[in-house]
Amino acid sequence: MSAVMPGQPMRVLSGMRPTGRLHLGHYHGVLKNWVKLQAEYDCFFFVADWHALTTHYENPHIIEESVWDMVVDWLAAGVDPNNATLFIQSRVPAHAELNVLLSMITPLSWLERVPSYKDQQLQLKERDLSTYGFLGYPLLQSADILVYRAGLVPVGEDQVAHVELTREVARRFNHLYGREPGYETRAEEAIKKMGKKNAKMYRELRTAYMEQGDREALETARALLERQKNITLGDKERLFGFLEGGGKIILPEPQAMLTQAPKMPGLDGRKMSKSYDNVISLRDPPAEVEKKLRTMPTDPARVHRDDPGDPDKCPVWDFHMIYSDAERKDWVQKGCRSAKIGCLECKQTIIDPVLAELKPMQERAVEFSRDPLLVRNIIADGCKRAQDAAETTLVDVRAAIGLGYSG
Repeated sequence: MSAVMPGQPMRVLSGMRPTGRLHLGHYHGVLKNWVKLQAEYDCFFFVADWHALTTHYENPHIIEESVWDMVVDWLAAGVDPNNATLFIQSRVPAHAELNVLLSMITPLSWLERVPSYKDQQLQLKERDLSTYGFLGYPLLQSADILVYRAGLVPVGEDQVAHVELTREVARRFNHLYGREPGYETRAEEAIKKMGKKNAKMYRELRTAYMEQGDREALETARALLERQKNITLGDKERLFGFLEGGGKIILPEPQAMLTQAPKMPGLDGRKMSKSYDNVISLRDPPAEVEKKLRTMPTDPARVHRDDPGDPDKCPVWDFHMIYSDAERKDWVQKGCRSAKIGCLECKQTIIDPVLAELKPMQERAVEFSRDPLLVRNIIADGCKRAQDAAETTLVDVRAAIGLGYSG
């Protein structure tokens, strides 16, 4: 179910770990998508500094140095604080509180089966990741999402399992704590408020789902509830839960939003990553960018200028896949395979569009870097908005568990 009232845009949440200067991989993989999403959704984008500690706890200075550089890069890339809420995770304590509360109900086996848990331990053998924080970081991600009742989480395919864990945690929480006293009676009272026609339709659709497993009936019933204007948000959440035989939905289950980002290769053909030292940073000087691209490795079989090559075995071709149009790609394929163009000639047609893409971002980055107070004020405002939104969720969570401190 959606966590927003009808007529409001769906809330999207996404974060990025501050572990160094951002590069073209970050831009094409995340930031370009953020710029698009902020015009369509209620977006919350955060600096995941606590998450960075799970793998960089021995070198926290890297995190401290990277936080503000990263925010400047976001702003330079076009992320607009007037259209999105930008904040730092550690400045919103609600993330930590919900993480603690969720940890009380989350089976250990759920965390151990997250694919990235063992994968990253293998990839980062040089670091000691046998820590409680590293094991629990997927649950902290769940708290990040659920504390804002985000409906959509933009992720790549390798992160879908994290969103599915979040859905399971939310489902378990709602099952345990959504059963308020007199729940069925309150649900029936809420149904009556919908009016005779809508109430009858709701009951029929609920029966179709509960007795026959009709998913289409479930979705139709959800859409029916979204349109209701004469029942409260609390009643609406109660009826969303009642649809599936559960209790009141306190923490809505988010959906993964698969991002179709182009593969941004590193200078050596592998994934662009600082650990591989194969990146083009967003703020690399033009001369350095040109030098990096000119010295890229090419098809190893093409030793001499008149040797035919295979673009599919050349890292430069991966850049053409992102920066070149169909005509240019055809020119590369034919020219390389027939040895009519040289490697430097091929690279030059990539250098120009890369520099053109970076130039306006670098100019904006200089402007924001000259005004650090503006950047800090943007984040302070975003942190306040984020804390207000998160606290609204925590009030309901505490009350559901019995920690409302009433009386």
